[in-house]
Amino acid sequence: MSEKPPLKENELLKDFDPTADYRNFRGKAALIITIIAVSLSLFHLYTAGFGILLALKQRSVHLGFIFTLIFLLYPPVKGKKNNKIFLFFDIIMAGLSIVISSYIFINYQELVRRAGMFTQLDYIMAITAIIVVLEGTRRVIGPELPVISVLFLAYAHYGPQMPGMLAHRGYSWSRIASHMYFTTEGIFGIPLGVSATYIFLFLLLGSFAKRTGLGDLFIDLAMALTGKTTGGPAKAAVISSGFMGSISGSSVANTVTTGSFTIPLMKRVGYKPRFAAAVEAAASTGGQIMPPIMGAAAFIMSEFIGVPYANIAKAAILPAILYYFSVGLMVHFEAKKLGLKGMNKNQIPKLLNVLKNRGHMILPLVIIFYYLFKGYTPLRAAYIGILVSFALSFLKKDTRMSLKDLIDTLKEGAISALGVAAACASVGFIVGSTTLTGLGLKFTTITVSLAHGNLFLALFFTMVACTILGTGLPTTATYIVLATMAAPALTELGVPILAAHLFVLYFGVVADLTPPAALAAYAGAGIAESNPLKTGFTAVKLAFAGFVVPFIFAYSPSLLLINTNLVGVIIITMSSLIGVFALSAGVLGYLKRRTTIIEQLLLGISAVGLLFPGWESDLFGITILSIVIFMQFTTDNTTSEILGEN
Repeated sequence: MSEKPPLKENELLKDFDPTADYRNFRGKAALIITIIAVSLSLFHLYTAGFGILLALKQRSVHLGFIFTLIFLLYPPVKGKKNNKIFLFFDIIMAGLSIVISSYIFINYQELVRRAGMFTQLDYIMAITAIIVVLEGTRRVIGPELPVISVLFLAYAHYGPQMPGMLAHRGYSWSRIASHMYFTTEGIFGIPLGVSATYIFLFLLLGSFAKRTGLGDLFIDLAMALTGKTTGGPAKAAVISSGFMGSISGSSVANTVTTGSFTIPLMKRVGYKPRFAAAVEAAASTGGQIMPPIMGAAAFIMSEFIGVPYANIAKAAILPAILYYFSVGLMVHFEAKKLGLKGMNKNQIPKLLNVLKNRGHMILPLVIIFYYLFKGYTPLRAAYIGILVSFALSFLKKDTRMSLKDLIDTLKEGAISALGVAAACASVGFIVGSTTLTGLGLKFTTITVSLAHGNLFLALFFTMVACTILGTGLPTTATYIVLATMAAPALTELGVPILAAHLFVLYFGVVADLTPPAALAAYAGAGIAESNPLKTGFTAVKLAFAGFVVPFIFAYSPSLLLINTNLVGVIIITMSSLIGVFALSAGVLGYLKRRTTIIEQLLLGISAVGLLFPGWESDLFGITILSIVIFMQFTTDNTTSEILGEN
């Protein structure tokens, strides 16, 4: 079984994203992989259009396809893709994946009839399923999540040996195995259920968007709108990566895809390689919090808290705007600081030409937006979006999809879902152990006790936990774990449930930028040929609003448009935008000229005042900001150096 030579873009992805490091077969093996992957995509399209199956049946088929592909594509040891012994073992594991999913699907009625009376064969299947899921997850996303899952399973068994409040009566291994396999609170829980419906369809939509040139359209539009402005390519990166990241849902993949074009342009106009890579990483990462699509975790959030996805997207609009406005401002201030100009006119595509040639490809996003906010399910919105994307591709010769293009797109969509689906299945062990033992309630009690009832400390502990978990886990897994364990503690302290879960989501997302394992920043550094660690710290600085805004909406949910009116929305929008302006200038250290240390401190104080809703704090923030602006315009550079220029 020989392999195709990988593309350069794929090579870069493999260095930073384990889900991209899979076998690329030729010949009969490639045909088998294609048939399985395309069948998986067609199954989800069929059930989306004509009605999904019963929960366990839908999820079991999804699980069977996913782990069959994982074991065929991902070797047990990296770098041993052609080892025939390993490949033989992989085929056996793929077969077991089919067996454990078929057992649920075929025996569903019998299992319901027996209602918890399990046979020896049932227990064998349950134990096999646990092994298959843990091993498959290890291969596709790494060992961190399986190790954490095993620890939770052990906790469910060794409850009597646990100290203090963590102690519980303990459960037998057979009880744990059956709970994880035969109920919808383990492997086949809400996370896998969302993966088997919403998430897969939106990832498939992302593949259609990429194939039909939507990513190129975003880049061209962004270049046409910002290319002439100061530091134009960096602003184009912020805009295009924000839109593309909303569809792809992967910080690393988006960084590599759009960054391969935008980072060289940024370097060419004068940005330092480290800054160029950090801009792309910060913009790409923010896509997961950018409505209308956001990332996979947002769909799981909808199921967890019982809030329609459209409501989550509405609540996330203003914080997402603030995030990107902040990144864009820092890009502008950096360009001013370095004296950079825009691009040459002949390098910039004309807006009318861009809209004429590819503008029709925006229509699927408009339709998705319409369906979501009209109250349709995300499943229906994604399904219609895919059909419209495919149909629209035939309007122009350069976007028209051939049969081969369609097959490749269906295959790529299925493969792109493997990492998320495996994480959703594996994290089911954590959720299942938590519900079985009551650990969630205990963790809430412990967190509130450690914080001494102080909301800020509880928020800080949650932020740290998200950042630590996020260094080893995908955003989706990080969100699910902390939504189960930490979010209830925040709601216990008075944070609205939607604000609490968005708080967890935000810090799960920005963990992709936080050293020492800032994968999105490191991917950008690979393109820019800059120092990865320094790039990571620069990306954190650019994304600083992403660390501040969640604390603001935890204290003041009106930022999420909760319990407010039109006038309130206008006021909080204006004050927040001005607050982010002050925050960005303070963090980057530039306004009209380089700021002094005193000015930076005042800008930070102004930002806090403006970002916290309330006319008193807004007035205070505006006053402080006005003082800084007055200082900037009336103090020359010589005087500012004496005052301590940054």
